[in-house]
Amino acid sequence: MRNYRKVTRLPSSLSYAAVRRNFRPGAYHMLSEDAAAIVISGRRGSRRRLTKKRVERAPVPAKPGFIWDAEPVGFGLKLTPNGARIYVLQYRFEGRSRRYVIGNHGSPWTVETARQEALRLLGRIQAGHDPQKEKTGARRDMSVSELCDLYLSEGLRAAKPLSVQSAETDIRNHIKPILGARLAASITSEDVERMMFAIAEGRTKLRRRTGRRRGLSRVRGGKGAANSAVAVLSAALTFGIRRGVRPDNPALGIRKFPEKKMDRFLSPAELARLGEVLAAAEALGVESPYAIAALRLLILTGCRKNEIVKAERTWVDMTHRCLRLPDSKTGAKVVHLGEAAMEVIRSVPPLEGNPYLLPGRGAAVPIADLQSSWERIRAAAGLKDVRIHDLRHAFASFGAATGESLLVIGALLGHRVATTTERYTHLADTPLRGAADRISGEVARLMGLSLPAERATLLRCATPAEPPPGAQGVLGEVIQTRWLDTPAAAALLGNTIGTLQTWRWMGVGPPFRRIGRRIVYALGDLDAWRREHGQASSTLGASTANVVRLTDHPARRNRPSAAS
Repeated sequence: MRNYRKVTRLPSSLSYAAVRRNFRPGAYHMLSEDAAAIVISGRRGSRRRLTKKRVERAPVPAKPGFIWDAEPVGFGLKLTPNGARIYVLQYRFEGRSRRYVIGNHGSPWTVETARQEALRLLGRIQAGHDPQKEKTGARRDMSVSELCDLYLSEGLRAAKPLSVQSAETDIRNHIKPILGARLAASITSEDVERMMFAIAEGRTKLRRRTGRRRGLSRVRGGKGAANSAVAVLSAALTFGIRRGVRPDNPALGIRKFPEKKMDRFLSPAELARLGEVLAAAEALGVESPYAIAALRLLILTGCRKNEIVKAERTWVDMTHRCLRLPDSKTGAKVVHLGEAAMEVIRSVPPLEGNPYLLPGRGAAVPIADLQSSWERIRAAAGLKDVRIHDLRHAFASFGAATGESLLVIGALLGHRVATTTERYTHLADTPLRGAADRISGEVARLMGLSLPAERATLLRCATPAEPPPGAQGVLGEVIQTRWLDTPAAAALLGNTIGTLQTWRWMGVGPPFRRIGRRIVYALGDLDAWRREHGQASSTLGASTANVVRLTDHPARRNRPSAAS
C-alpha cells in the first residue's frame, strides 16, 4: 500500500471533478496497472514512467485523454475513443502552449524511440526553435512524390484495398515520373494539364518486370489513364489542403478527355450463340468447368466479376436462395438468385480444402484464369467486342426489356444510387412506345392519315423473337446440335482431311468453329453446305464415334452440368 496525495485509481468514465469531490486526504488508494491514471480535458494525474506494457494496457476512454510520462516533462501518450495511441510533446514557446504530435504507437515509434525524439525536440525548444512551426514549414516544402506517399499511407487508410492499389498504380506509373520532383506548393493548373496531355500521348509508356514468374508490366498511357491520373492527383492535393501543404487544389476544374461509353448489350441471337458455345465447350471438355460455371453465373446474376470469382461456398444461402456477400464495391449486400443460377451452383462440386465456390489450381485460391477462357469463348461465339463486365449489362438489359422497373433492376445489381441504373432507361420504355403507337394511331385514323404498309408490318413484327430451335433458357443451351471433328466432317462430305484443312486455309468450304484447340463443324452447317455445293453424300460409318451429341457426351456426364 502506498499513500498518494490524489486518487490513484482513476477510471476513464469518472471525471476529474468527481475524483476531487470523493478524495479523502490521508486515505490509502491502490493503483492497478490496467487502470492507469488518465487525465481528462488536459488535467494531469499520477506521473509514472511510460512503459510498453502500460501503453498497450491503457483502457480506451470515452473521450480523448492523456497519460503523462514522469520524465521528460511534457512527454505523454494521447488516447482516443477509437483506440488510437499517439505520442505527443506538450511545451510552451513564446508564452503559448503548443502540442507536437510525434507519431502513433507502433513501428517506428516505440516508447523509447518516442522518448528520445521528445528529448531532441526539447533541446530544439531550449535553443529557440519551435518544432511545430518547423513541421508546418516542412509540409509546405513537401514534394509531389512525398505528398502522394503520405496520401497513400494516411489519406487512403479507410479505403478499400482495390482503391488503394489503383491509386498507387497511377501514382507510380504516371504522376511521379512527370511531377514527382516538383514542390507540391508550386503546382499550377497548367502543370496538371501538361501532365494529362503527356500521359495521353504515351510519354509514360514503360515495360518493367514484376516479382512474379514471367511477370511483365506494360504501362501504355492513353486518354483513359490520363483522366484517372488527374483524378488521383486531385484527391492527393485535396488531402494536402487538410494537411496544410497548400491552400488550394489546382487540379479542380481541369477539362478531361471525353470518356467512351462502354455499354455493350447482347441481343437475343448473340445470347443464344453464347449459350451454344458454352454448352459445346463443356461437352468437348476444352474449357475448365469452373470457368464455364463462372461465366454462366455472371450472366444469370448480373454480379461483378470479383463478386462471383471470390465468392466462398459458405456465403451461399440455399434456404433463401441468395448470395450473402460480406463486402463488395458498394459494401455488404445480398444477391438474390434465380432457380437457374441455383442450379449452376448446385452443379459445381466442392473441392476439399478450398473454401471458394469456384476453386482455382492452388490449395486455397479462387479461379484465376477466367479472362483467357472468356477470350476463347467469345471468339468462338463471334463476340470479340464483348467484355466480361458486359454480361452484367446484358442481365440488366433483359430485365428492363421484360418490363422490370429500374428500381428492381438497381436492387438486383446492387447499385447504391438510382442514377447508375438510368443507363437502362432506353431499354425499359417498351410500355411508353406501345402507348405512343396506340395514341398516334388513333389520332392518325381520325385525321384520315394512313400508316405505310411496311411500317405497319414492322410494328406488328416488333415482338420478342423466339429462341432458335433447340435453345432452352436464357443461355440458349443447344441440345440438338451435333458437332463433328475434322475426320468426321471429311467422311461426311466425302473429302479428305487435307482438303478440309486446305479449305480452311483458303477461307472457303463449310463454316467451322474453333473451340479451344479443337476445330469442330456443326452437322446442320455441313448438310446445308453439301446441298448448296452438290457434294457427294457419305455415311458416317466408323466416324460416328467422332460425332459429339451434347446430351450424351461422356465429358458432359462426368462434369457438373449447369442449368441454362
